[in-house]
Amino acid sequence: MSAADRQELAASWPPSRRDAGQLTAIGLSAGVFSALFGVGGGTVMVPLLVLWRGFNEKRATGTSLFAIVIIAGYAVISYGFFGHVDVEKGLLIGIPAIGGVVFGTWLQQRLSVRLLSGLFACLMLVVVVLYVFFK
Repeated sequence: MSAADRQELAASWPPSRRDAGQLTAIGLSAGVFSALFGVGGGTVMVPLLVLWRGFNEKRATGTSLFAIVIIAGYAVISYGFFGHVDVEKGLLIGIPAIGGVVFGTWLQQRLSVRLLSGLFACLMLVVVVLYVFFK
């Protein structure tokens, strides 16, 4: 983390009522979408943190990933209560994903924020097209 990032984070704590309200709304939105569709971080939190709170993509992604740890932990317990968790397949997806996270984090640090924004927007468009026309 750069000195400027550390200074910005220190200056923004504790959050104002407005900041806390916006961040709470982002969290509630992510929680609802996470519970309904299994999405929340990349598709809800990151865009809202960038567009509404002015985060750059790298900070928004890191903040979203931290929040997802909390959200996912509670969500898996809730879904498990209703018998909707396949632990074995979850492990088969989750363990290899760690390698993807290592590579993705390495790559993200080497790409400009502008390029990341464009790539993310393209990904979202591809997902919409696939979901609407090929589901």
